Amino acid sequence: MQLSPLHLSVASLLSGRLFNIPDYQRAYSWQSRQRSDLFKDIREARISGREHFMSTVVALARGKKVISADEFQSVDIVDGQQRITTIIILLKAIEKKLNENTSRDDEKVKRDLNDLLVKGDDHSLVLLQTNHDSSNVFTKYLRGGGIESQPATTAAEKNIIDAIIDCENFVDAWVSQYTLIELVGTIRNKLSVIYHQIDDEATVYRVFEVLNSRGLDVKWIDKTKSQLMASIFEHVEDGARDNGLREMRSTWRNIYHHLGLEHALGGEALRFAGTLALPSRPNRIVSEETASGELIEKGGQELKTIIHTAEWLSEIVTLLSRLRSDPRRAAVTKILHARFLAVSIMLRKFEKEREYRLLMAWEKVSFRIYGLGGADTRTKVGEYVRLSYDIHSENLSESLILSRIDELGSDYDIGPLLKDQDYWGDCYNGWTEELRYLLFRYDEHLAADSGEKINLSQWKKIWADDPAKSIEHISPQSADTDYTHHLGNLTMLPPGVNSSLKDIPPTEKAEKYLKHGLRGTLAVGGTIIEGKKWGKKQVRDRANSILDFIKEEWGS
Repeated sequence: MQLSPLHLSVASLLSGRLFNIPDYQRAYSWQSRQRSDLFKDIREARISGREHFMSTVVALARGKKVISADEFQSVDIVDGQQRITTIIILLKAIEKKLNENTSRDDEKVKRDLNDLLVKGDDHSLVLLQTNHDSSNVFTKYLRGGGIESQPATTAAEKNIIDAIIDCENFVDAWVSQYTLIELVGTIRNKLSVIYHQIDDEATVYRVFEVLNSRGLDVKWIDKTKSQLMASIFEHVEDGARDNGLREMRSTWRNIYHHLGLEHALGGEALRFAGTLALPSRPNRIVSEETASGELIEKGGQELKTIIHTAEWLSEIVTLLSRLRSDPRRAAVTKILHARFLAVSIMLRKFEKEREYRLLMAWEKVSFRIYGLGGADTRTKVGEYVRLSYDIHSENLSESLILSRIDELGSDYDIGPLLKDQDYWGDCYNGWTEELRYLLFRYDEHLAADSGEKINLSQWKKIWADDPAKSIEHISPQSADTDYTHHLGNLTMLPPGVNSSLKDIPPTEKAEKYLKHGLRGTLAVGGTIIEGKKWGKKQVRDRANSILDFIKEEWGS
């Protein structure tokens, strides 16, 4: 493969080009750490006066575009979008700062930046960052300089907003030492890249492999996509190729949509897919590199198998996203191999009621082992992974899966824990996720016993925030009793209500407990009002009631 690299300054790279990020590529995912490294490079380039090489940028040429009297080369960014996106956000932050107090000397720089970011038709942008930015945060910022007041709904949106804030903070810090003209000059003239512009789409998907062998950091899921796409160009005849590419782009659009919702999803989904694709029964979940190799081999050279492999990965990404985004199960899905088993069950596409029974069995056993039993992440890895694999390779029946799930927890008898009150003496520090889940299930139990439905609107508020913000210490922490964090002294309230009751004695806040529709908290309020006190005996009695429920629900 012949590559013709150009060594370009940022000024040369951005001049005369319009960059686009297709929606079948991943979203902006840089975190503050990567941006801090870029800012450090800029400062060092300013101090040393020397050119600083940043990275390699790979682009696919997409033709010319005329705007007013200017002609631009339109390109899709294949690699380098994270750095280019950050630099363009930074340039916009500088332009905003120039608007605050523009001198005559700065006017031309401000005008040049505006012309660079928003082209002559006032519509085209130097970069279209449209992939998975559903609220157009990036686009609105380049055009108007504002940040959305509404909270981000996806990881992709949050990353863009965080980048804007970081860049504006960097600009503010810069002007305390240097001028904005110096900052623009450093970025445009002292930062450089190696730029590869490729005209043939078939070649693009092999560039990842070549550059990775030369030290370019390419995520394994992105490399898997590129190699599967390359296989279509290499092995599929022209007549079927276009339809195949359309299907692949649609599939990867879905994959990257979900990756935009949660940053860490891609590597885990790739590992799950690769492990289930192994020819023999594994004892652990394979690495991303091994998983990528398995999926590429699974794809082979036929269009049907290549597309099926991509769809297989997409399905796992979708199911894993669904599982990880369920706050109710957050305490159960902390463990990697537990998530793997749940995804394996969902992949079988059992009828809805049967899937529910299987997932409830998985949920109960996993919480008994890791939540109540306190097992760590090294526990039962092989058992979980082998069962997950067998569910697919052996097409296990529902009854056999239920039996095998039950076997997972056969050596985790919670009986001794129920007798040991000291074990439940601190259910707050390091156990908030598990406690929220336990008290939710207890609330379900109390509601069912009363012939009522659980108050889901209040629980929705509780699930939406950090669990510690909803855990109410009945006898407040400021009272400093020996049962402050005991299971019996902890209940649930929506975050805002919980924070408003801080340091208030139990007898003064009992009435509040009756107003929020949470059965466990309502019972506490009634106990306090009836006895006009809350002390060690009441804490023990409540703990025993919850432990009775635990025995009934999670007993072996």
